[in-house]
Amino acid sequence: MARKKANYPLIESLEIVSVAAEGKALGRYNDVVVFVPMAVPGDVVDVQVRSKRRRFMEGYIVHFVKKSPMRVDPVCEHYGVCGGCKWQHLPYEEQLRFKQEQVTDQLARIGKVDLPAVSPIIGSEKTFFYRNKLEFTFSSKRWLTDEEVASGTEFADNEALGFHIPNMFDKVLDIRKCWLQADPSNPIRMAVREFCIAGGYSFYNPREHAGLMRNLIVRTSSTGEVMVIVIFGGDDRERIGALMEHLALRFPEITSLMYVVNTKFNDTIGDLDIQCYKGRDHIFEEMEGLRFKIGPKSFYQTNSAQAYELYRVAREFAELGGGEVVYDLYTGTGTIANFVARRCRKVVGVEYVPEAIEDAKVNSVLNGIDN
Repeated sequence: MARKKANYPLIESLEIVSVAAEGKALGRYNDVVVFVPMAVPGDVVDVQVRSKRRRFMEGYIVHFVKKSPMRVDPVCEHYGVCGGCKWQHLPYEEQLRFKQEQVTDQLARIGKVDLPAVSPIIGSEKTFFYRNKLEFTFSSKRWLTDEEVASGTEFADNEALGFHIPNMFDKVLDIRKCWLQADPSNPIRMAVREFCIAGGYSFYNPREHAGLMRNLIVRTSSTGEVMVIVIFGGDDRERIGALMEHLALRFPEITSLMYVVNTKFNDTIGDLDIQCYKGRDHIFEEMEGLRFKIGPKSFYQTNSAQAYELYRVAREFAELGGGEVVYDLYTGTGTIANFVARRCRKVVGVEYVPEAIEDAKVNSVLNGIDN
């Protein structure tokens, strides 16, 4: 027997009073919390509830009664569809303020922790083009926006190279310009897309497990080096070679050009062999005079400048006097271990990824660390 469709209410003139996690804001209706995406504190909105629990409801905006004076215009054309940047409509300073209030509230009110004075969040100097790594996904059937669907047009260009629609493993939004990673990230992605479409390369369909083009990873560093990894769904040597050579000629600034053949049902490449087509099989990052080797499987904090701030504060909080043994758990390439090594007697990095362990050893040698 078919389940009866729930009859959820339309809440009129709901005042948004704060922010929550995952890009949602919140208001209160009859003492019940209502989570609403795309809203900011100060908005007054009509909300259609789409799910209801005992302690909260979730809904979406159907009409703005009044827009908050906090609102700003998002810079990205994909905002609201792509799930990459959820708060472009709220000034960064306000984002930090609400996040700090949220953390303090959860520790003090919910966790019953007697907090000392809370230091302010150290914000990022860059709010755009700050990431050093992005992974894009190919799709043979791109996600159509509401405007495209409403137009009634039959679209012939169904290929996409971009980001997954939130909570949908098989839906990908085609991205024209991403504001998260500095160039040459955008030109590289667009050049790959255009070359593959012009050459008749098949884009991946996860439901059918078919298609040559699966993923594209671009990594950059503060040293100006660029790593590109193309993930293919089959071992078509001729097409692989043609695309890789095109990238090598078009973007001589790529210092590490690699590819992977992945015929598995998942997108992880940690257990696969990565082939170096041109250049080195790694790039270098630098921080406070330290040099770090980063391979294709290595973890490194995605905001390089903020990684320095994070490590600096952690080192200050540790108050190392020179005689301690420090354990750096999940050390990755040993960045934190190297960062504190000169201020303690010994540092031990713990890691389970073999490639990361090798990189950590190399980094210790590069930086003259013998402990």
